Amino acid sequence: MSQQSLESVREYYGQVLESNEDLKTDACCTADRPPEHIKELMNNIHEVVQRKFYGCGSPIPPALEGRTVLDLGCGSGRDVFLLSQMVGPQGRVIGIDMTEEQLSVAEQYRDWHMDRFGFPDVNVEFIHGYIEDLQSAGIADESIDLVVSNCVINLSPDKESVFSEVVRALKPAGEIYFSDVFAGRRIPETLRADPVLLGECLSGALYLEDFRRILDRLGLADYREISSRQLTLDDPVIVDKIGMIDFYSKTIRAFKMTLEDRSEDYGHVAFYKGTIPESPHCFELDDHYSFQTGMPIPVCGNTANILTRTRFADHFRVEGDFSTHFGAFELTPSSRSPEQESSCC
Repeated sequence: MSQQSLESVREYYGQVLESNEDLKTDACCTADRPPEHIKELMNNIHEVVQRKFYGCGSPIPPALEGRTVLDLGCGSGRDVFLLSQMVGPQGRVIGIDMTEEQLSVAEQYRDWHMDRFGFPDVNVEFIHGYIEDLQSAGIADESIDLVVSNCVINLSPDKESVFSEVVRALKPAGEIYFSDVFAGRRIPETLRADPVLLGECLSGALYLEDFRRILDRLGLADYREISSRQLTLDDPVIVDKIGMIDFYSKTIRAFKMTLEDRSEDYGHVAFYKGTIPESPHCFELDDHYSFQTGMPIPVCGNTANILTRTRFADHFRVEGDFSTHFGAFELTPSSRSPEQESSCC
């Protein structure tokens, strides 16, 4: 792990940036439209916490009541406080960050948020530590239902250790659901140490194929994209340095379970029951699967396993088994309209 790059990131987010208005690019700013239920929860987040938010997406999945969630690089705690409302009084949210200045803001407004939510007991915890070494931070093996992260993993100098620790900490069939910046090619070594490019979530961005290889080595053979957008670089100094590389802000999910590395067809059909409170009419699993309530949807074998073995199992009925293989499953992008996308999310 490069201590120099960690110190550079800590200084950038702890001392250089006062708020998200100080960012030079939109890489660490979300352009995703938050779902309506998230917008409502956002109204309960203190404005100081929101001003110090530097995420690039909205990695807040549904169906979290009573779950234990870990936020990697929680910063001032915006997503922790959103998740706190979603897991409810019986759930727990842990935020870990290495930047003391950010954590002090989160701690300062912790009790304010608990009062705002009307919770009798505090259901959030903030830990000063490193996302590359969750074990030293007290995160036990197979203790977490969901790991989230919002534009932070790209800042780590040892991303494989981050994902390895995530897999260790997740319960069987647990999930990592995160937003981050990725690159269309490998970043030249000469640019990786640039403090501004690193702090702006660019020079640490993983090449997409290297990301796939890391997950494959850790046994996560099938990750799913939720959303993706190409970033626009407007700052002339930054463009001059790194404008030859295409960058993408993506939200991705993967489950800790044994899946095939390709989508295979076993004839499964899935029915969404409409029982997830945040998604009464349809449920978006990824950019290929949009389940309208009660409608039969053919699914690949991997998706059948996800829908029957994760926290979504009670919300789906899946027909079929694995006795007959029909070849490769033909995936097509979801054909939902903007109106459907808004209502589904």
